[in-house]
Amino acid sequence: MTMPEKKAQPFYFKQFTIHQDKCPMKIGTDGVLLGAWADVTEAKLALDIGTGSGVIAIMLAQRAPHVRVHAVEIDAASFEQAQENMGRSPWSDRLDAHHAAIQDFARQAPLQYEHIVSNPPFFSGGTFSQNNSRTNVRHTIKLPHGDLLNAVRTLLSPDGKFSVVLPYIEGLRFQELAQSYHLHCTRMTEVFPRPGKQVERLLMQFELEKKPLLQDSLVIQQEKGSEWTEEYVRLTGGFYLNM
Repeated sequence: MTMPEKKAQPFYFKQFTIHQDKCPMKIGTDGVLLGAWADVTEAKLALDIGTGSGVIAIMLAQRAPHVRVHAVEIDAASFEQAQENMGRSPWSDRLDAHHAAIQDFARQAPLQYEHIVSNPPFFSGGTFSQNNSRTNVRHTIKLPHGDLLNAVRTLLSPDGKFSVVLPYIEGLRFQELAQSYHLHCTRMTEVFPRPGKQVERLLMQFELEKKPLLQDSLVIQQEKGSEWTEEYVRLTGGFYLNM
């Protein structure tokens, strides 16, 4: 006899709430990092590819009052929940969700975006989950990285920026692949869980114009205990409820 799956609880941020019971992938550090890190200071129109619950799109709207954010999601249940979360947020008038595959959206969209963000699937192999929806999100089945980069190349404005978060090895591979789409890494933050540990994630920004790489690092937690580092609080403190 199998136990019924426990319903995912809402995630409470300081200025908005994310309901996530319909979404295969729940709120995690990766999405929050990307939503807080992406440079939208000069963007008027932004796009979140694979928005899931809508959390990154909503974070961008909170950070930049001049930005209108479009969000694309292929999964019907996640799209519905993203719409609901956006509609409940204080910035609902600047948030629009679209139910589509990004491959189709890129072919039909008449717009170009000054900033595009994505927390994309990253497992291209390995053991498949019994939960098919979660498998499709975590593995590059419905969104191969080449398709993602092709869509970004189509939708990005000439001076635009594309920001993404990936595990370290997958991030290095993604950088190499991006070169073939004439997208150059211009900014990168190596994310460490604690001092002395190995890099776990790469936050990367790509542009069409090749520029010198701006590189830095971020440590999430102190060496001992569960205290956040000052740099992590500076980056995400405007969002987390208890920070």
